[in-house]
Amino acid sequence: MVTLAFPDRAATPAAPPTAPSAPPSAPVATLASDAALIEESLADPDRFAGLFDRHADEIHRYAARRLDDVTAADDVTAETFLVAFRKRTRYDPARSDARPWLYGIASKLISGHRRAETRRLKALARQAPERATGFEERSAERVTADGLRPALAAALAGLSSAERDLLLLVAWAELTYEEAAEALGIPIGTVRSRLSRTRTKIRRSLESHA
Repeated sequence: MVTLAFPDRAATPAAPPTAPSAPPSAPVATLASDAALIEESLADPDRFAGLFDRHADEIHRYAARRLDDVTAADDVTAETFLVAFRKRTRYDPARSDARPWLYGIASKLISGHRRAETRRLKALARQAPERATGFEERSAERVTADGLRPALAAALAGLSSAERDLLLLVAWAELTYEEAAEALGIPIGTVRSRLSRTRTKIRRSLESHA
């Protein structure tokens, strides 16, 4: 007689079914650095559009604040990236962030509107305090806000082009001292000394309007 042996189910409970293993997670995509985009654009010019998409709005906001003219800011922004495209073969690939480079180009282009900028600052300086909207000064070191108070507009109008460029790159573009030095092509020591002189000028001008 053939007998069938069954396992003792009470003594050895069946193991629960094993859950299917989760598929391996996909690697997280990392954005190419600015330097990588520029380098890739040497072989594939269309890759440069990625740099424009990444930084054009920021450059435009800065130009618009400097010039108080959206059309002029449009022109400065477009020209900034056109100049950058033409000069991309000379970009230092060791600098992963292209913002200082782009701000440096934009600053030179804004200089073509220097007289208009100075006239605007002087016009704002003549406004009555209660009518002016303003760049609010958070401290003697930083100038920021939505518009310009007359006293501060007068102080900015009294700065040299080099002083104004440096101050606003640090205050509005929020560049570090090292980045501002790179943008303007000057030594870091010059950045520190020039900002110190500029803060002193701003403070004295504000005190005279108090």
